[in-house]
Amino acid sequence: MTGPFTVAIDGPAAAGKGTIARALAARFGFAHLDTGLLYRAVGAMGGDPVAAAQALRPEDLQRPDLRTLEAGQAASRVAALPGVRAALLTFQRRFARRDGGAVLDGRDIGTVICPEAEVKFFVTASAEIRAWRRWLELGGEAAPDRFEAVLEGVRERDARDMGRADAPLRPARDAILIDTTSQDADSAAEMAVVQVQAVLPGPGAAAG
Repeated sequence: MTGPFTVAIDGPAAAGKGTIARALAARFGFAHLDTGLLYRAVGAMGGDPVAAAQALRPEDLQRPDLRTLEAGQAASRVAALPGVRAALLTFQRRFARRDGGAVLDGRDIGTVICPEAEVKFFVTASAEIRAWRRWLELGGEAAPDRFEAVLEGVRERDARDMGRADAPLRPARDAILIDTTSQDADSAAEMAVVQVQAVLPGPGAAAG
């Protein structure tokens, strides 16, 4: 397709936003931006978070340590700073309205970054299921005693993300809810594909 078409995906940590976003990007040929990586990179850079956000480069998103539990906690802390969010706003909005379509996943895409998005999703799951997924990502089976710490971290991050004054995590009023607590990634992604296909303009819009 040509012209802008934006899919906004919001939700808490480990709910499945990225999996759905990647599936949509592959299915429809959209560009994909995991906006959480922006905040993870800023948090991992250290120093003054606002200065780090202003100096952020695309290559900073390739750091190998951005998927750790510690990077996620740092991201949540710097994301609560209005100066950081303002520094990254223009980049995200420009990406979202690029020709050919874009899918962005994060925590304030449908409410703040792209309130005009053609399709909005809010992806969620129980805290216990999300902690279990994150625990597995972190090699949990080799460290069974770490699950409770991961669960506590998930709950703390939820409270911080939902309670912050600037752009709190919440579903947009017109967001489509996808609860992945009891469904696998493939079925959740297919649900999203059907919703996007129904809105996408033009008979040949899909990439196949």
